[in-house]
Amino acid sequence: MKVFFASYFLYFLYRLFQWTWTIEVRESEDLKKLLANDSLFVVAHWHGEELGILHLLTRYRVACMVSQSFDGELVARMIHHLGSRAVRGSSSRGAVQALKGILRLAQEGWRPSVAVDGPRGPRHEVKRGVVEIAKILKVPILPINMACSRSFIFKKSWNKSELPLPFSRIVVEWGDPIYYDAAMELESYLPPIAQALHTGRSSCLSAVDSST
Repeated sequence: MKVFFASYFLYFLYRLFQWTWTIEVRESEDLKKLLANDSLFVVAHWHGEELGILHLLTRYRVACMVSQSFDGELVARMIHHLGSRAVRGSSSRGAVQALKGILRLAQEGWRPSVAVDGPRGPRHEVKRGVVEIAKILKVPILPINMACSRSFIFKKSWNKSELPLPFSRIVVEWGDPIYYDAAMELESYLPPIAQALHTGRSSCLSAVDSST
């Protein structure tokens, strides 16, 4: 019961914050083509940027993988309140269950989202999971980044999660797709994904800084 009420409190608080935000979403031309064709893809993002992106889940029909921790339960319920879908589990706990769940949602037309440096870091170090999902689904990986002008940072968490404060300016940027090639080793995809996310993060920060 406590989790039930806490999740709704967080949902309404998030919606209240969102109502005050100024949001700019930058879509690549490749993304627009994928959306026009109703194509599947895997969304790749850094841990810590989720709270500035959650409001876009239903817009792009994105489903999330969420840890089996207590905090994960709150986030999963909040995602459902926002109108999206979430599966519980990570590479360190409930991996098989999470993979089956995210593949099932992909069959229903939901685009999987993966925090590529999870579940326990190191921060900004890409793991294999996102590529393995793209390989199974035979779909491209699209990086997404977020930066905001003012935020509360959860400094005690390893991922330094960032909550945009009321009346913040938020810039969200989609990168170019990274297509899976069966002839390449999985590990060869990790540096390009990391580079794309670092570049996207820098671009978002520059856009925010230039507007303040």
